[in-house]
Amino acid sequence: MAARAYWKGQIRLALVSIPVEIYSATKSGAAVTFRQIHEPSGKPIKYEKIVPGIGAVDHDEIVKGFELSKGNYVLLDEEEIEAVKLESKRTLELVQFVDTDAIDVLYYTKPYYVVPADELAEEAYIVLREALKRTKKVGLGQLSLRGQEQLVALRPCGRGLVLEVLRYADEVNKAANYFRDVGNDKPDADLLDLAETLIAKKSGEFDASDYHNHYIDALKRVIAKKAKAKGKRVLEDVEEPADTGRGSNVIDLMAALKASVDGKKTAPAKAAPAKKAPAKKQPARKRA
Repeated sequence: MAARAYWKGQIRLALVSIPVEIYSATKSGAAVTFRQIHEPSGKPIKYEKIVPGIGAVDHDEIVKGFELSKGNYVLLDEEEIEAVKLESKRTLELVQFVDTDAIDVLYYTKPYYVVPADELAEEAYIVLREALKRTKKVGLGQLSLRGQEQLVALRPCGRGLVLEVLRYADEVNKAANYFRDVGNDKPDADLLDLAETLIAKKSGEFDASDYHNHYIDALKRVIAKKAKAKGKRVLEDVEEPADTGRGSNVIDLMAALKASVDGKKTAPAKAAPAKKAPAKKQPARKRA
């Protein structure tokens, strides 16, 4: 079955219009979902809409409400909500271009593949793709779809283009609220050199197929085994990650970095007595 286009329309750059189709670049097939089941009967659990003190209510009696304060709601019916929805447009106008690294990763939400709608659109499509590559820019615009307006970025991806939906500014928490207590001191030069050496040693090309969700893999094995066992309980042993010594004060940072650079699983044993030597901690007690 051919993939269904998420959106069909045209990308407009000044007086140039490029007919395109947009397809989802991601899928949720790897996820495992569960239904709640009534064990004695084996039937799925259903939920009713309940009002405290009244009981179950009909769907026709339900409206949407926005809570202004505790227990105080503004009620809106579907007609009022529909009235403010934006008309879906078939044009994505690129209104600004920014450097490829100018958008923080926090703003990206979902990617889509953008392909030319026909052969006639391919030439202009390729020109736009190559121009973005050469200038190292990302195009920005707003896409009206399903009654809402989405902020999007258009960037080159191999032989094609990728459209990425972005969050608006008020959807992202400010990092300063979380990092304000993190120190800004310069690290020890030797420690920094070791860390850089370790990063260089482990650097390489990214290949998503090198990584697997071990929890999902184990869960699928349990489901398959239990299906064959016809309801009998099956327990799956999941291999725990190797102990890296995190949270331990026995091995100091310098020893751990050196061991990592040398390719050892643990730091040298002679580093263990470090916690018995209070010399490094004495100045801290004097300042207190």
